[in-house]
Amino acid sequence: MPYRCDAIDPKTTAVIVVDMQNDFVAPGAPLLSQMAQDLVPRLAETLDTCRERGMRVVFTSHAHRSDGSDMGLYDDLYPPIAERKALIDGTQGVAIYPPLAPKDGEHVIKKPRYSAFFGTTLDIMLREWGIKTVIVAGTTTENCCHATARDAMFHNYRVVFLSDGTGTFDYPDMGFGAMPAQEVHQATLRILAFSTAHVMSCDEMLERSNTAVPA
Repeated sequence: MPYRCDAIDPKTTAVIVVDMQNDFVAPGAPLLSQMAQDLVPRLAETLDTCRERGMRVVFTSHAHRSDGSDMGLYDDLYPPIAERKALIDGTQGVAIYPPLAPKDGEHVIKKPRYSAFFGTTLDIMLREWGIKTVIVAGTTTENCCHATARDAMFHNYRVVFLSDGTGTFDYPDMGFGAMPAQEVHQATLRILAFSTAHVMSCDEMLERSNTAVPA
């Protein structure tokens, strides 16, 4: 039976904006996701409405120490990381892309792995705020957004995953054939919809959250 989240109460909901940082989204970024860059205007507008309705907004930024002491296996996976050209703490690359810049009082959680919950204080913050539902947006769909959604569900949060508020990049042939970004994205949405989250568009999420706002 598909995962459902039919009503979204803004008072107990937080939006987690995953890794919409310069290294992934800015023009010419070393780890550019064109899908993520293209969704920026829609996501910015959606976040403003969420704020107006009283939802919390939390950002994450994937960041590592410059000496590589917390890199782990990422050195083996991504050349820009191994070469210290991306995701290095203290550089402009880990700053949130300016059109989505956090508002006063909004937190940026720096994380060393895909999931926003791994090795961070995110769960403590959400529980302090009385959050029961999280909305996942950002990049990349199948890695950091997927991992964050799964961990949120494992921590007993209800999860909404934004189908047009997340994006990824084209996959090269790793022995199983190349896969364009849209196919990666759609496959991930199907998997999450079955096991982890209520997958919906930004507009649908706003419509469902509006029902909880007094007239």
